[in-house]
Amino acid sequence: MHNELTRKDLQMMREELDYRRITLRPKLLEAVKEARGFGDLSENFEYKAAKQEKNRNESRIRFLENMIRTAVVISDQAAPDTVGLYDKVTVYLEEDDETETYQVVTTMRQDALHGRISKESPVGAALLGRHVGERFYIKVNDNYGYYAVVKAIEKGEDDGSVPLNRF
Repeated sequence: MHNELTRKDLQMMREELDYRRITLRPKLLEAVKEARGFGDLSENFEYKAAKQEKNRNESRIRFLENMIRTAVVISDQAAPDTVGLYDKVTVYLEEDDETETYQVVTTMRQDALHGRISKESPVGAALLGRHVGERFYIKVNDNYGYYAVVKAIEKGEDDGSVPLNRF
């Protein structure tokens, strides 16, 4: 499996990985050692909490390493009149008679609560390459889909302001 990521995604992931390995890991190891000295480990909350935080950090490190190792670098550039990565797109949803605005991003940056949708989601995949005024079909699954119309495209760029996903 390959993860389609931009150069900026990879840069941000490498920076986080360096921080977690070089700065955070030694601090968390020290916290575990310190908490171990508080006595009986079976009743030592500080020790359990420090171990959990250390394990969370190690898990994130493994996740980032795997994402970087399997990454395929993709371009975040698109034609001026088409929907591309990091563009904000206003879409009219015919079925709901509503207008929504989305920003199409890579999977590592998606956050539906803030209008950032993955290029691999049904909406994101259907949006990429579309033009203003174009009507398109969003296939959710084999039994359901709906039509939408691109109302506006605000070109964007990957300036690093969209953060990486956390667990």
